[in-house]
Amino acid sequence: MKSFFAGVAVSALIALPALAQDEVTAETVLATVNGSEITVGHLIAMRAMLPEQYQQLPAEVLFDGMLEQLVQQQVLADVAAQDMTAAMELSLANERRAILASMFLDEVAMAEITDEEIQAAYDAQYANAEPVTEYNASHILVESEEDAQALIDDLAEGADFAELAAEHSIGPSGPNGGSLGWFTAGMMVPAFENAVMALQPGEVSPPVETQFGWHVVLLSDTREQEPPALEDVRAELIEGMRRARVDARVDELMTAAEIDRATTEIDPAVIADTELLDQ
Repeated sequence: MKSFFAGVAVSALIALPALAQDEVTAETVLATVNGSEITVGHLIAMRAMLPEQYQQLPAEVLFDGMLEQLVQQQVLADVAAQDMTAAMELSLANERRAILASMFLDEVAMAEITDEEIQAAYDAQYANAEPVTEYNASHILVESEEDAQALIDDLAEGADFAELAAEHSIGPSGPNGGSLGWFTAGMMVPAFENAVMALQPGEVSPPVETQFGWHVVLLSDTREQEPPALEDVRAELIEGMRRARVDARVDELMTAAEIDRATTEIDPAVIADTELLDQ
């Protein structure tokens, strides 16, 4: 792509008279290279395949760059076609297969999705979902059970949890008073999570051992996690629906296709044997 906008002096590039917009079609010839025509349609198809950052460029910049790229490619392709190797023929077949498959799947994926379909997908995923409990907890991490119990005793005598965490905790949340913020099931290691779930808001746990050390846990509060608004997950839902469409269509076509797989055992290492292409 570095040479995409490079100036290329190509004698085969034919200067065209200006045409009115309504006279231009996909078949309008922009250049003829060794008898091969390059048309407006070729440029349209090429632009559609460009990376997103190039598609954002102004059309007047893209037009000349793409045309000269296609002209140069045709010049080189004409020379290469005079001595086609088996590797080149097979590569072209693979590229054609991949492009056709990709274009077909893009068409399947990008078919219109209605608001009604999005609403139905939202309802299926969130309308009857069980409420998720969120926990807001703090902890003090120390090296031994004895240290943890001593802190629990201090708390029972009225010590401030955040102050003890800032002074004694060896965990990264210590300077923040031991606060872990809000979290849901599955986000913490099992032993710690079980200890949190066994508490009522305001309660402090007995010493809890994990692979990180010993914890003193304070459950500050709990709440039920509200389902997200449809607009907040619209893009996620659409993406999932597009993937589902593609998967379903591929499964449908694979089931309907006549596929005869060879039963001969072949050493997988054969795919690295490029000499086979020269036989």
